Amino acid sequence: MPILPATAIKELQDALGPKGWSMETGILATHNTEARGKFTGDAGMVLFPANTDEVAKCVVICAAHGIAIVPQGGNTGRCGGAVANGAEVILNLKRMNRIIEIDARDFTATVEAGAILKTIQDGARDRDLLFPLSLGAEGSCQIGGNLATNAGGLNVIRYGNTRDLVLGLEVVLPDGSVWNGLSKLRKDNTGYDLRDLFIGAEGTLGIITKATLKLFPRPKHIATAWVAVPTPDAALDLLALARRETGDGIAAFELICGFAHDMTVAHLPGLLAPLSAPADWYVLIELTSPRPKDDLDAVLTGLLATALENGLASDATLAQSEAQRANLWAIREGIPEAQGFEGGSIKHDVSVPVSKVPELLVRGISAAGDLIPGIRPCPFGHVGDGNIHFNFTQPLKMEKDAYLACWETLNRLIHDIVADLGGSISAEHGIGKLKLDELARYASPEKLKLLRAIKGAIDPDGMLNPGKIVK
Repeated sequence: MPILPATAIKELQDALGPKGWSMETGILATHNTEARGKFTGDAGMVLFPANTDEVAKCVVICAAHGIAIVPQGGNTGRCGGAVANGAEVILNLKRMNRIIEIDARDFTATVEAGAILKTIQDGARDRDLLFPLSLGAEGSCQIGGNLATNAGGLNVIRYGNTRDLVLGLEVVLPDGSVWNGLSKLRKDNTGYDLRDLFIGAEGTLGIITKATLKLFPRPKHIATAWVAVPTPDAALDLLALARRETGDGIAAFELICGFAHDMTVAHLPGLLAPLSAPADWYVLIELTSPRPKDDLDAVLTGLLATALENGLASDATLAQSEAQRANLWAIREGIPEAQGFEGGSIKHDVSVPVSKVPELLVRGISAAGDLIPGIRPCPFGHVGDGNIHFNFTQPLKMEKDAYLACWETLNRLIHDIVADLGGSISAEHGIGKLKLDELARYASPEKLKLLRAIKGAIDPDGMLNPGKIVK
C-alpha cells in the first residue's frame, strides 16, 4: 500500500476530527474493493467529511501535497469508478446524509450527497410525493453516486435518467472552491449548463455535495402484469401498443429471457413462477397513475387481451395484490444474484435505439455462441429505453476461470455489434476503470478531444479520480 506523507495525514486528521477518517485495515479493505470484486484499490486512508466545508478542506490539503482524491458514495458501482489506483485517498460522503428540505409546492427535495436513495424515496413518500429513481441497490447506494454515474434504473421510460431528475447541485471543485448551483429553477439559460457537466462525470471534475431533486405526485394506483411474448420483436410491438393505449402511462417495461426467469425462480427462495407454462421471453409491464379513480387494472386487462388476440403475447397474469406484485419484481431484480449460482457471468450494460433491440439480441447471441459453444445468454433489462443488460453465463461443461478469461474478447464482440447499431457501450453504469479502453476505442476523436479538454480545464493537475473516463 502506498505511503502517504505524514504531514498530510496529520493535517487531514486535524481537519476532520476522530470520526472523519480511518486507516484501519478492515475499513480500508471495505472501501478499496468494488461491489463485484473485479477491482481492488490500495488507498491508505478513507476520509469521512461531515459537511461541505470539510470536503473543501480535504481537497485543499490533498492538492497542496499532490495527493489525488477518489470520491466514493455507497460503493455499489459496477465499473470500478470509486476504486483508488495508487497513492490516493478515498473521500466517502456517508456522513453527509441529510434530507435538508422537501418542498411540496416546488415539488423538490434538497439533499446531501451521502443520503441513501431509499431514504430519499421514503422522505418523498411521507409527503405524498415520489422520487422516481429506482434500482436494485437503492437500499445502500448514495444519491451522490447516482448523480456521478447518471444512474438509470427501472423508471427511465417514464421519468428519465438521474440527469432528468436534477434541478441544482453544490460541487466542491479541484482547487477547494465551492460552486453553489443549488437552484430550484426549472428554466435558466444563463450560459453553459454546469449542472449537467458534473452529472455523469464520475467525480473526475468535482465532488457533488448537495443536490436539488425533482419530485412528482405519488402514484395512487399501480397495475403490474407478467406477460409471455414469443419474441423480442413482439415485445416491441406490445410496447408501442401499450404507449398508445395508456397515453404513455407506462412506468416500467422490462424484458426478461426465459433462462433468466427459470434460474431466478429456481435459486432464490420464496419466488413463484407467475405463469404455468414456460416461455422463451417475458415482459414485466407496470402502469401508474396519481389519480386514485383511474382503473388501471381495466386498462391493462384490455391491453393484454388485445395483445393475446394479435399474437403479441401467449399468456399473461395481472398482479392481484401487493404480494403478487412484489413477487414479479423480485424475479426481475433477483436475476443478477441468481446468476452467481450458475457460475461465471460476463456482463454488458449496453443500449441501442429501441427499434434495434431485437437485432442486437439476435446478432449478439449468435456471435457469442460461435465464439464460445454452449454459452448461455442471459439478456434482460429496460427494453423500453433500449438498455439491455446483455449478460452471458458460462457453459455447463466449461471451467469458470477459463470462461472469465474470455471477458475482453466477448466484450469486444458485443460492443462492436452495439457500435454498428448506433448504440452505447455504457447505458447506465458509467465508464470507471472497466471501460476506459473501450471508450477510447469507440468514441470519436472529436468526443475524446472534448472530454480531455474539459478535464484539463477544470482539473488540470488531475487531482480528482484520475484514471477514470479519460486517460
